[in-house]
Amino acid sequence: MTAAEQKTLNRLRKICLALPGVEETSNHGHPTFKVKKKAFAIMHGPAGEPAIAVKVGLDMQPVFLQDPRFYPTPHAAQHGYVSLHATGALDWAEIEELVRGSYGLTTAKKRAAKTRVI
Repeated sequence: MTAAEQKTLNRLRKICLALPGVEETSNHGHPTFKVKKKAFAIMHGPAGEPAIAVKVGLDMQPVFLQDPRFYPTPHAAQHGYVSLHATGALDWAEIEELVRGSYGLTTAKKRAAKTRVI
């Protein structure tokens, strides 16, 4: 990991670990931030091409993918994840908002598929 990539990871780590119940793990060598054993933010990508993956939901995914800074997260796009190219000048307020949104989607309780009528 380059010095710039380490700096990016450190800023991402600070945002993620400030949220309640978050732990950092590693998944195939990628720093992964989880809450209740579910990933919500991942730093990944090949050397020199770092990216930050977050969950935006399948309904919002097409909106993000219109922006060239985002692409479908390999192996997780089918679950509503997008990845942000993490090179150059980054908007850390935007990244914090994305991370918080992903955290919220990950911690939200699933609603029952059908409402039971008595």
